[in-house]
Amino acid sequence: MGIALALHVVATVVWVGGMFFAYMVLRPSAAQVLGASDRLTLWVEVLSGFFRWVMLSILLLLGTGYWMLFGGFGGFGNAGTYIHIMHGLGLLMVVVFGHVFSMPFKRMSALIQQENWSAGAEELARVRRLVGVNLILGLLTVVVATAGRYGWS
Repeated sequence: MGIALALHVVATVVWVGGMFFAYMVLRPSAAQVLGASDRLTLWVEVLSGFFRWVMLSILLLLGTGYWMLFGGFGGFGNAGTYIHIMHGLGLLMVVVFGHVFSMPFKRMSALIQQENWSAGAEELARVRRLVGVNLILGLLTVVVATAGRYGWS
């Protein structure tokens, strides 16, 4: 169980920490320093690399989460309420990520490759909003996972 928990936490840090950095540090810095075409090109490259890590994190989170749930807790029936909430929030995050990756990010990448900067910027704005939603969900999940274990006190 210790290995599963450690991998689960590392995957969480990679995903949620990456979103926090991108949203709170890189985004405003890039907006101040780079012109539209350079900023959009940067975001395609940054997100392409980050999304590969997110996919690996999702695999690790689901694998280790179910490993702990069924191997340590004995299934959903024996898991505390915080586990159910964490599970639901995590699955919602996966759905939001899947949408971001398959829709606005794919469109943004194609538009940037075609040098359609204004339409690419619109798609980047969609990506940004959804990453913001997932960041909030991710931080909430961390709070639930840590405080829930101790009875929310």
